[in-house]
Amino acid sequence: MSNIKTENEHQKQTTVNIQKKAALIWGTAEILRGLYKPHEYGKVILPMTVIKRLHDTLLPTRKAVLETLEKVKTIKVEQIKNRKLTDTSGYSFYNTSNFTFDTLLSDAENIEENFRSFINGFSENVQDILENFEFDKEITKMQNNDALYSVIQEFNSQKAYLGADTVTSTDMGYIFEELVRRFSESYGEDAGAHFTSRDIIYLMTDILLIDEKPSDKAIVRTIYDQTMGTSQMLSAMMERIKALDANADVTTFGQELNPETYAIAKADTMIRGGNPDNMALGSTLSKDAFSGYTFDYLISNPPFGIDWKKDQSAVKAEADLGEQGRFGVGLPKISDGQLLFQLNGIAKLKDTGRMAIIHNGSALFSGKAGGGESEIRRHVIMNDWLEAIIQLPTDLFYNTGISTYIWIITKNKTKERQGKVQLLDASKAFVKRRKNIGEKKVDIDKKRRELIVETYGEFANKVYSENDSIVESKIFNNDFFGYQKVVVETPLYDENGNIIRKKNGKPEPDTSKRDTEDIPLTEDIDTYINREVLPFNPDVWVDKSKTKIGFEVSFTRLFYKYQAPESSKDIAQRLKTLEERIIKNFETLIDQKGEERDD
Repeated sequence: MSNIKTENEHQKQTTVNIQKKAALIWGTAEILRGLYKPHEYGKVILPMTVIKRLHDTLLPTRKAVLETLEKVKTIKVEQIKNRKLTDTSGYSFYNTSNFTFDTLLSDAENIEENFRSFINGFSENVQDILENFEFDKEITKMQNNDALYSVIQEFNSQKAYLGADTVTSTDMGYIFEELVRRFSESYGEDAGAHFTSRDIIYLMTDILLIDEKPSDKAIVRTIYDQTMGTSQMLSAMMERIKALDANADVTTFGQELNPETYAIAKADTMIRGGNPDNMALGSTLSKDAFSGYTFDYLISNPPFGIDWKKDQSAVKAEADLGEQGRFGVGLPKISDGQLLFQLNGIAKLKDTGRMAIIHNGSALFSGKAGGGESEIRRHVIMNDWLEAIIQLPTDLFYNTGISTYIWIITKNKTKERQGKVQLLDASKAFVKRRKNIGEKKVDIDKKRRELIVETYGEFANKVYSENDSIVESKIFNNDFFGYQKVVVETPLYDENGNIIRKKNGKPEPDTSKRDTEDIPLTEDIDTYINREVLPFNPDVWVDKSKTKIGFEVSFTRLFYKYQAPESSKDIAQRLKTLEERIIKNFETLIDQKGEERDD
C-alpha cells in the first residue's frame, strides 16, 4: 500500500517526542511502586493522564466558563446549559470547579477533598469515563497511603504539561496510545481479553483500505468496532485514512462490555478530538447501542470460545424477528457466540461497506449441516459477501497460541471477485520476537504485512515468498464450500435375506444401518450415489426428504502439503547408527568400571 504511511511515519506529523513524553508520564509509577503491582499502574496513570490533559487544555477558557456558569444557573434544561458551557470552553467537555492543579497543591491538608471537588466539576461525559475507571477508589487508596499529593505534584510538573497549545490532538492520541500499550503489555497473556497488538491491526486496516485512493474531495468515512476494547483498532483505522487524506472527515463508533476498557476507549476518543458520545458501554449482542446505524468500515476482534448465556434471551427474541433482526439467519451453540458478532457486523455495513473480523478455527467448520453455524456461513458466502479469509501465524496473540483467521466481508465486491472466495495461508509470514509477551511469540512486521497485502491484492492462485516467509493464495467459487448431507438407507431383511417391504411396497429401512454421505453442492446427488455407493451396496437408496445443506471452510484440507514418509532404507540406517552408538557407549562404560577395580 504505497499510498499509506507506515506506523513509524506518524512521528513526522507530531510536534513532541511521543515515546519520551509517554515515558515521563509512566515514570509516575515510581511513586506507585509497592502500593500497586506493575500491571495495576495504569489504573492511576491512565485516568490521571486524561484528567491532566483536560485540565491543561481548559485553562485558557477556565475563567470564561466560570462566568458562563453564573449566567446559566437559572436555566433548568440541562441540555441548553451544557451546550452553553461547551460553547464557552471550546470543546465537548468543561470543568466548573474553582480548583486547578496549582491550587490543589497549595492546600496539602485538604488534597483529597479538594481533588474530588475538582473532578466533580467536570462535564458528565468526563464523569462517565472516570466512574468506569473506578478512579474514586484509587483516590482513596492513594490518600490512605500518602501517595495522592505526590502523584498530583508529579503530574503538575512542567514536563507533564499536556495543554492543546503545545500538545496537539494527534500528539496526545499517540501519547495515550503508547501509555495504553505499556498498560496492556504489563498484563502479559491476560491482555488478550481486551488488547489486539498493532501488527495484527495494521494488517487488517491495510487490507480494508486497499482500494481507497487519494481524492481531490475530502474523504468522509465512518468506522465501527463492535467489541472495541481500548479502541486501538478504531484509532489505527483513522490513522490510516488520515495518511491517505489529511483532511479526511473520519468518525468512529464503538461498543465495549468491560467498563475499564470502555473508559480507556472513550478517553482516547475525547483526547483525539472525536465525539466521546459515539462510544457505548454494554453488550453489543443484547443491548445494541447503534441499532439502525450503518458504517463504511467495520473492524473487530470479538471474543471466541465464550458463551452467550447472559445475552440468550435478548438474542433469541431478536432471532424470532427473522429478517427484521440481526440474528434471524441462525444461532450458534450457546458455548461460542463469535458468529453472532459476524451477523451484527453484516447488519451494520453500508451497501458499499467492508468488514475485517477475527475468528478462530471453530467459525470455519463447527456445527452440523442445517445448524446455526453452518447457516451463518451459508448466508455470508451465498450472498456473495465473503471476500477472503486469511490464516494468521500461531502465537500471534497475547493470550492464545491457536490458529486465528481474518475474515474480509464486503457488501460490494469488485467485478473480478464476484462469485468467488480467496483463501490465504499466511501462517508462515512472521518474525520471532526477541521477548515474548504472554503467549505472543511472533510479529507480522512491515515486510510480512506487505507480502500478505500483495497476495490479497493480486487475487491469483499463486505462492508468494520473501526470504523465509511464504503466503499462498487459492481462489474458489462460492458454492465450492457447500455440501449436501444426504441420508442413505439400507433395507431391512428377513431371515431368508429378502427385503421387508411396507404396505405401499417401499422397502422398510434398517435404522441400525442408516448412514450419511457428504456430497459436494456442485454435484448431482443421484450421480454421486450411482458412482460412489451403489457399486458396493446396490439395495440402498437416498431419503431426499432428510437432505440438508451445509457450508464449511477446511483450511487444513485445502492447504495440505504431502510429506513423503521416511524410506525404510533411511530408517534402517538410522537404527543401525543408533545401535552402534549404544554399543560403543556401553563398551566405554565397561572399560571405565574395569579401570576403577584395578585402582
